[in-house]
Amino acid sequence: MWSDFKVESYVMIADYKLKNIDSEDLGDLLKKVETSFDIKFGVAELANISTFGQLCNHISNKIQLEHFNDCTSQQAFYKLRDSISSTLQIDNKSISTDLSLVAILPRHSRRSQIKKWETQLGIKLNILRPQHWVTITLAIIFLTSLLTLSVNWRIGLLGVVLSISGLRLAFKTGNELDLQTVGQVAEKMMRENYVRSRRNPKTFNKNEIEKVMADLFRNDLFIDMNDLTKDPKYV
Repeated sequence: MWSDFKVESYVMIADYKLKNIDSEDLGDLLKKVETSFDIKFGVAELANISTFGQLCNHISNKIQLEHFNDCTSQQAFYKLRDSISSTLQIDNKSISTDLSLVAILPRHSRRSQIKKWETQLGIKLNILRPQHWVTITLAIIFLTSLLTLSVNWRIGLLGVVLSISGLRLAFKTGNELDLQTVGQVAEKMMRENYVRSRRNPKTFNKNEIEKVMADLFRNDLFIDMNDLTKDPKYV
């Protein structure tokens, strides 16, 4: 669990929009940053960070790897392409960034094929989800159950437990693609598993840190990319 102090200190990094975001979302973002760059933040380590640029610089300085000025997104794509080629037995030259996932992942074998990719890559891709009507229905049941707690706590509690269990099962067994192309999967790999996406995981490109962080903010906290520059104060 993330301490309240760590989450509160991180609020200082973002602009005013982050103040309205649930602290659990901020904690989840911090976890992704640590996983992606293979680093660990101390409890009070971010307390004096006040701009997005300072955060990027702090992460760049914290990464204890050799700097190489090469392209990680390209390397992530090549790794993914080789894995797809190997598992599907197709020529890697036929695999481009705009290749549709639906075209190479038929529904009946989708989950097993993606599992093979993940095993070869050593990376969890997390690109499958349940159908939207399933999550919406279970979310409605959850909210209704919360309201029922004040009237009949037994029925309300049962509804909460069943809806949470249902959501977990739905995401565990969901078979809908969350992305459309191979290139989008490669970008997600780079964003969420930066170090492991590189050809040499003992190196990094310091010039890419700002872009990766901006992508994380945009995808996880829905922050406008135009708000994430090195100049504005986020206090």
